[in-house]
Amino acid sequence: MRILHILSHVRQTGNGIVNVAVDLACLQAANHQVCVASIGGSYEDLLSHYDVQHIPLDQTRSPLCLLKAIWNYIQLIRRFKPDIVHAHMMTGVVLAHVLKWSGSYALVATVHNEFQRSSILMGWGDRVIAVSHAVAQAMMVRGIAPCKLKVVWNGTLGSPRTLPIQDYTPAVLQHPAIVTVCGMTVRKGIADLITAFEQVGSRLTDAHLYLVGDGGDRHQFEQQAQATSVSDRIHFEGFQHHPQAYFRSADIFVLASHDEPFGLVLSEAREAGCAIVASQVGGIPEVLEQGRAGLLVPPGSPEALASALVQLLTDESLISRLRSQAVQNLDWLQAEDMNRKTLGVYEELIK
Repeated sequence: MRILHILSHVRQTGNGIVNVAVDLACLQAANHQVCVASIGGSYEDLLSHYDVQHIPLDQTRSPLCLLKAIWNYIQLIRRFKPDIVHAHMMTGVVLAHVLKWSGSYALVATVHNEFQRSSILMGWGDRVIAVSHAVAQAMMVRGIAPCKLKVVWNGTLGSPRTLPIQDYTPAVLQHPAIVTVCGMTVRKGIADLITAFEQVGSRLTDAHLYLVGDGGDRHQFEQQAQATSVSDRIHFEGFQHHPQAYFRSADIFVLASHDEPFGLVLSEAREAGCAIVASQVGGIPEVLEQGRAGLLVPPGSPEALASALVQLLTDESLISRLRSQAVQNLDWLQAEDMNRKTLGVYEELIK
């Protein structure tokens, strides 16, 4: 097959959409001709190493850029002649759908962030991949036909982008260490986590909270943390190219999201053997096997989150059991499993 992936960029910024698409492109290149079209970024070297061609395609949403993108896309389709165009973001889906006359291909769209209103446009694909059953259900509610939808769970373990988890040196943290790795945005529930940690920290005076990541709302979270009575034990670590070092050192990993289609970091935290606490929202229960591989708490409830954290930090047998259960049954979270199922979607369209 000739496969074209369309992305906004291929920068190493912790963006889960980009990470998944880069993994797919690299793995598919073992047996297929694969091209990635984007504005570019630091993953270009990795793509080249796996014999994935990268073609510049600026999809910035301005009239001039979009006119250029239309012309460049048509030329790309005529040169590369893809059998499959796989779009991972909204602008790419619109381009590939509107300009489908320029080639003879099937269009696949992956819905990552179904909570965005624009995600309905992903329904323009001939097949729509949902990254969890929760996302598939949300898209059906929005009117996407069930026959179009295929659930393919995100898989990051064994990724071409990373080393085996044991090859990362654990970060030097103060223990017990509560760690989150995510974008510093309101959607990720950082404010709830800081509020919860103030409650935890007042009871457990040696506990520390590490916030790994960056984002547009970081400043307000820093201000919130500074106003707490435990500000000296809340650490903003910024974006880390290798967050696996924090997974390996964490006593508890937390994802307090208000919305979460899947939660890629949870699979990585599981692989590292973390005891996990996460919101019972979106695709998170699927990643944690309905609570078998981690504690689930209501989203937007600092009190419930604090209670779960205290419970874990004061019960060694529970934290040990969750660590053990986290590393079991990980095959379905492998990048190769995601690739195999994605290729199956392609093959259904072109057979």
